[in-house]
Amino acid sequence: MIESRSFPPRQSIAVKRALLSVFDKSGLEPFARGLAEAGIELLSTGGTARALREMGLAVTDVSEVTGFPEIMDGRVKTLHPAIHGGLLAIRDAEDHTRAMEEHGIGGIDLLVVNLYPFEETVAGGADAATIIENIDIGGPAMLRAAAKNHAYVGTVTSPEDYEAVLGEIKSGGLSLGTRRRLAQATFARTAAYDTAISNWMAGENGIETPPARTFGGTLMATMRYGENPHQGAALYTDGQAVPGVAHGEQVQGKPLSFNNINDTDAAFQTVASFSARTPTIAIIKHANPCGVAQGGSFLEAHAKALACDPVSAFGGIVALNGLLDADTAKAIIEVFTEVVIATGASDEAKAVMAGKKNIRLILTGGLPGPEQGGMDVRSVAGGLLVQGRDTKLAARTDMTCVTDKAPSETEWSDLIFAYTVAKHVKSNAIVYARDGATVGVGAGQMSRVDSSRIAARKAADAFGDDFLKENGCVVASDAFFPFADGLLAAADAGASAIIQPGGSMRDDDVIKAANDAGLAMVLTGTRHFRH
Repeated sequence: MIESRSFPPRQSIAVKRALLSVFDKSGLEPFARGLAEAGIELLSTGGTARALREMGLAVTDVSEVTGFPEIMDGRVKTLHPAIHGGLLAIRDAEDHTRAMEEHGIGGIDLLVVNLYPFEETVAGGADAATIIENIDIGGPAMLRAAAKNHAYVGTVTSPEDYEAVLGEIKSGGLSLGTRRRLAQATFARTAAYDTAISNWMAGENGIETPPARTFGGTLMATMRYGENPHQGAALYTDGQAVPGVAHGEQVQGKPLSFNNINDTDAAFQTVASFSARTPTIAIIKHANPCGVAQGGSFLEAHAKALACDPVSAFGGIVALNGLLDADTAKAIIEVFTEVVIATGASDEAKAVMAGKKNIRLILTGGLPGPEQGGMDVRSVAGGLLVQGRDTKLAARTDMTCVTDKAPSETEWSDLIFAYTVAKHVKSNAIVYARDGATVGVGAGQMSRVDSSRIAARKAADAFGDDFLKENGCVVASDAFFPFADGLLAAADAGASAIIQPGGSMRDDDVIKAANDAGLAMVLTGTRHFRH
């Protein structure tokens, strides 16, 4: 254990010397000019030093301070006692100040550093060698040193802090409260940076369960509360520029709540599972689809999705896998809706939505790739439960018909549609579908039989008691039927074809029951539990 050096932190520090080394130079000129006007000596490196000189500012190269040139393509430039001593020195400790005098080390009161764009380089699809070169070394080392010594040094990692920091400096000094806030933000930034690097390396090397796993994020928004009013909540971004609710443009409406964001993500992930060539709409309530449909237009798809469960759709989330048009917007606003999310919207559609200012309209600019990898992280008492995202897509080539009767082409289409929807329904999941639309959804039940009955009841409530039997439908189950009773409940409701993973010890009994009932049944070999 290292013994503590107990000195009270200074309530305010006068900044006399600042080191600036930034990749992102937005906002740099007014900030640096303000520092210079306050009589602060500017130290800098490489491209930042050139930028400052082009602004007409006097700047001292770090190499002049260290007495050592930048070498190895700039990999080594600030890793030197003249820099780290100036950041780490305890100014009230006599032995520290004596060492500074003995070795000619000047104090650095303010460090302004933002890091090489590692996350952006990965997101841009660069090759591994380029990605590795964008791992910053000197920057995180300086930031951690300065943040540790925040009793005497201020650290700035984001241009968003320039104005506030400069204002305090010009008012007489950088306060302890601000330095503490900046230090916390600094350690959070370096932790998130290292998280992105370690997770990229795990993926690059095919390591699914590394011995240590870290997670990081940058604050995007603070919610008024979480799932319930007594819970605090916030949205953090993880550095991945994936189209969706986290990075979408909110065109109108009040700020999104925790539940809005959770449900909106569920809705958008659902429609993203379908080809953008076919207009698809999902209406979500409490993270479960209450209606999903495809059509020749979004207007048609919306009408079919709404028909599945118009009662539950009240106060729901509507997602489109394409551009919102005016006619569809007019149909959507006829029902109270919390959020509409789409890849874009016509000017006419935006004008329609503007008539309902309480509806949040989110435009994403694209769809998240349904096969895009990533991690699903959940907290448990004392730990984190981590798994890869469920990226498996329903494909007919992976499926096997196991009954005497084979599905018709229309049934095949509806089976694949229903199974894709079932992937986004909480287990146990049962989905009835016909003509590219859900007609009954059973979600989140402890018994698969109960889910079958609830889905059938939903269909009866929406379309009439004998609708499924008179018009026919298919049914999808997210997991195998452990007994024939769930399958028979679906058959009693009117299903003529069934899709399920299979894999039960009683598969033979279930297949026999399907044959006896004259059903077509397809096994996928892939389970889609969603808890």
